[in-house]
Amino acid sequence: MAANMGRRIVTCRAAFASLAIAFLGGLLAHSNAVAQQYPTRPITLVVPFAPGGLSDVPARVLAAEMQMRIVHSVVVENKPGASGVTGATYVWRANPDGYTLLVNALADVQNLHYLAVPYDPIQDFALIGMITDGPPLVLIVNANVPYRSIDELIAYAKDNPNTMSFGTSGPATSPAIAVTQLNNFAHTHIVQVPYRGSALAAAAVAANEVQGSFVFYPNARSLFDSGLARALAVTSPHRIASWTEIPTMDELGYPGFHHAGFVGLAAPPNTPGPIIEYLNRELNEVIHSSSFKSKIEPLGMTVPAMNTPETFTAFMHKELERQRELAKLSGHQTQIK
Repeated sequence: MAANMGRRIVTCRAAFASLAIAFLGGLLAHSNAVAQQYPTRPITLVVPFAPGGLSDVPARVLAAEMQMRIVHSVVVENKPGASGVTGATYVWRANPDGYTLLVNALADVQNLHYLAVPYDPIQDFALIGMITDGPPLVLIVNANVPYRSIDELIAYAKDNPNTMSFGTSGPATSPAIAVTQLNNFAHTHIVQVPYRGSALAAAAVAANEVQGSFVFYPNARSLFDSGLARALAVTSPHRIASWTEIPTMDELGYPGFHHAGFVGLAAPPNTPGPIIEYLNRELNEVIHSSSFKSKIEPLGMTVPAMNTPETFTAFMHKELERQRELAKLSGHQTQIK
């Protein structure tokens, strides 16, 4: 009897294993079938910021270029709000079918240290790859202020505490973090004045509403070329190839001022692997084309040489930790462990 029972147990286990293998095989077959048919209708790229911003522009270039390749519409939909959380939450909750994608950015890894965010920007999305790296922030001042170098700016700020003001994009944004970092490093008291975006902060510098700001390269270059602002330093590890006369903060004796944006592409969690592979392949074909590069390089953006879901995930993890350290300068208690 014991022998018969043992044989029945072995038989049941074998049957269960066969059912499990068949079930998993069915799932894989279904996933591959979905991927082979994909896409069959328009794809939406959700940009969680307003039109015309640093995420929106490369997203629209990508959409136009990708649409020509896949013969289906690729549309950009702006869902701004809550420093990008509104749009990201929308995609996080979307069907994992590859038709609703998130154009993510630096704010996704910054927000976790300042806001109560309902999702994890790495674990709760299927990361596809990076679209662009950059542009960096540039320290600019109004063209009529008396200081012409960062050392003169620091000396003036120390002699006149709480009188110098810098425009920012609001709390927990790269420009605001950069001002806080400068105040901590140089023991100054530069006052932050929030605006609804880097472009408006740059315009405030030009109008002399504020004396200076850390603004992204396209806005800084425009004001510099028009003679409305001086550029004192860039916040990238290396000088900008098209603007080599402007030194880096590192060169000027202010190490660790590395503030540059990035734009990436992500899908809702549980999106089938073959669809992610397809999207990564199409993404790389587009961003490494001369057509795409010619449109984004004037904005101070570059494209990554290696660009897989794995390399993008590693980049996001590294940036998340770097932003954690920067958040501590502001006295913020990070929202994550």
